[in-house]
Amino acid sequence: MTRPLLIVDDADLLDELLRIAAESGTEVEVAADPVAARRGYASAPLVLVGAPLAAACLRARLSRRSGLVVVGREASGGPPFEAADALGAELVAVLPTAEPWLAARFAATTTGCRARVFAVLGGRGGAGASVLAAGLAVTAARRGRRVLLVDADPLGGGVDLVLGCQSVTGDLTVLSWDRSGPPTVPAAAMSVALDSGRASRDLVVVDLPRRLDDAAVLALSAADRVFLVVPAELRACAAASMVAAQVAAHTDALELVVRGPGPGRLRPYEVARALGLPLAGTLRREPDLARGLERGDPPAGTGRGSLAELCARLLDGLVPA
Repeated sequence: MTRPLLIVDDADLLDELLRIAAESGTEVEVAADPVAARRGYASAPLVLVGAPLAAACLRARLSRRSGLVVVGREASGGPPFEAADALGAELVAVLPTAEPWLAARFAATTTGCRARVFAVLGGRGGAGASVLAAGLAVTAARRGRRVLLVDADPLGGGVDLVLGCQSVTGDLTVLSWDRSGPPTVPAAAMSVALDSGRASRDLVVVDLPRRLDDAAVLALSAADRVFLVVPAELRACAAASMVAAQVAAHTDALELVVRGPGPGRLRPYEVARALGLPLAGTLRREPDLARGLERGDPPAGTGRGSLAELCARLLDGLVPA
């Protein structure tokens, strides 16, 4: 979501906020309750929560995030400071006093440039999702883009290890996890990473686990494109169908990347038809890639090969050369 999100059920307060947004030239999305707001909550550049719904947002377990403001009216009693603090609100704004400030915040969301977010996950273990995520990040960095690569799969092999020990050309920052820590990524940490990455980078790439946790759901709801990597194998398709069903509940941007060739000679379009997903691209067998990963060479680092070609195509348009 690229528009500010209003979580408001008070008709009078909503009218005032819509007027302020319109006068500042800003289009907004409106949700009448926290459940309706959940889908776009993480990706919205600004979230305004009506004071009467602050406690309900807490009960709905909406995560703490930056860019959240609790808004009330002077005639409606005392501001809910305790609930606002628990939500991580940066401010409790009271109308009409805060109207000029809110107008400026609305206007800022229409002029700011926010990074694109790509999410990658595997249809089964060992599908190659981390390699694709790293390849996308490396390719974008080689194009001169500022990239944040987020490892959100603590039970995976580690996207930092996939990148290897060789230097990567360009501006690439890797946010990985402490291998001695808990095997989950806190949702609040993911929210901060996404907000920071979209504000300071050109592209954010998130390597996600197959078993979705709260952090993964936040990343999916924020992603412009989501790539599910599936080997061209019958059992991989069966496993991927269950993963795809879970992912589709949180995003409309799910696409398929097929890794071949398969032992049964399944074709990419057959895998796409079986899973009911649009085919974003294919990964051909690349022996040099496997050898390079063992030597510590970053995926797609040379700009040649099947992976580099696929990453270039996926980045075209969103991240121009």
